[in-house]
Amino acid sequence: MNWGKVFYMFFTLMSLTTSAAFLYDHSIVALFIAGSVNVISTLLKIGVRNLLSAELLAGSLVADLHLLPAFFALQFYGNDALATGLVIGAVIANLYTIFISMIESAKEKADF
Repeated sequence: MNWGKVFYMFFTLMSLTTSAAFLYDHSIVALFIAGSVNVISTLLKIGVRNLLSAELLAGSLVADLHLLPAFFALQFYGNDALATGLVIGAVIANLYTIFISMIESAKEKADF
């Protein structure tokens, strides 16, 4: 078992689910946790050297660049609609990352 892949998939799924928690509750704490977990996920993907590692990192960076401004929009401007829209974008980016990870896993299994 590739523990590095387990960890970055864990953090990607955690970011997705905490982003979904924000969409349910609109809590600044959930948004902070989603952003923090997604930044950790991005940092874990930096050293990965897989077939689709550039796509994985790009998807994670897109989610970062949605969650961080969403946090500031909600915390400092109180703009709930903008924060929600940005979090929806982060959810889509995380779904993309999970989809790319599934393709990469299928490709690795096919090579054996």
